[in-house]
Amino acid sequence: SPMTKEAFQREKMYQATMGMVRRMRSEGLISQAEYGQMEQIFLEKYKPLIGSIYAEIPLTPCPS
Repeated sequence: SPMTKEAFQREKMYQATMGMVRRMRSEGLISQAEYGQMEQIFLEKYKPLIGSIYAEIPLTPCPS
């Protein structure tokens, strides 16, 4: 079924938010445990369709 406008907005917000959270993690501003907690909070808040798939993939550091 096609993604609704509302679902698309939630998806965008989730991806943007998690982008910031990943940056904080890669810069050492938050711990891996804090990253996991924040990811859960935002998964519950935004209920992304696509983003929840990525939640199953372990975080790997971004190459700098």
